[in-house]
Amino acid sequence: MLKEFKNFIMTGNVVDLAIAVIMAGAISAVVKGFVNFIMMPIVGYLTGGVDFADLKYVLAEAQVAADGTETSPEAAILYGEWINTIVSLIIIGFVMFMIVKAYNKVRAKKEEEKKEDPGPSKEEKLLMEIRDAIKAQN
Repeated sequence: MLKEFKNFIMTGNVVDLAIAVIMAGAISAVVKGFVNFIMMPIVGYLTGGVDFADLKYVLAEAQVAADGTETSPEAAILYGEWINTIVSLIIIGFVMFMIVKAYNKVRAKKEEEKKEDPGPSKEEKLLMEIRDAIKAQN
């Protein structure tokens, strides 16, 4: 059973999948940083200083005791964070599209190179030899 598991893990598909998951996590972190620290401040500036991360609809205010401690937290719908997430999704989708497009272009070139005429097969060579031998006898 351990040997079967080792064979399963060491197959190319599982390793490729693991690499893809790790790369997706890294790309996600980079894109999230790009959206939060570069894109959204620019969008906020263009919309008059609005910080989308702070946009929310408060359902219930936080309850504060007389001594200043919070007894119950605020209940709010954080739609600004949701907008940031949508922008991240669009950018991640675009980046993944560009990666897949580049990969397909490289793969198509490799397939084109493989499709070049490799010359006659062994059977064709044998048939040509037989043909030439018959012509030589006549």
